[in-house]
Amino acid sequence: MDPKIRAQRVEGLETIKNKALEMAQKGADSLEVRNFVVDAKKELAFELPDQDAFTKAMNATLAYKAKKEN
Repeated sequence: MDPKIRAQRVEGLETIKNKALEMAQKGADSLEVRNFVVDAKKELAFELPDQDAFTKAMNATLAYKAKKEN
């Protein structure tokens, strides 16, 4: 992964963490915080996709399907 994109992802994850902690400190329930984190991470993944992780997952899926067929 490009170092610039990786730095942006780390910054985004830190922002999500800080917002979740702020929500928890203000008294939001754990389900609300968890839903925020899950949704925010999905949005971050769409904005800054990790091609290396995608390639690794695809290769694992194809290997599993090939093994299953035999």
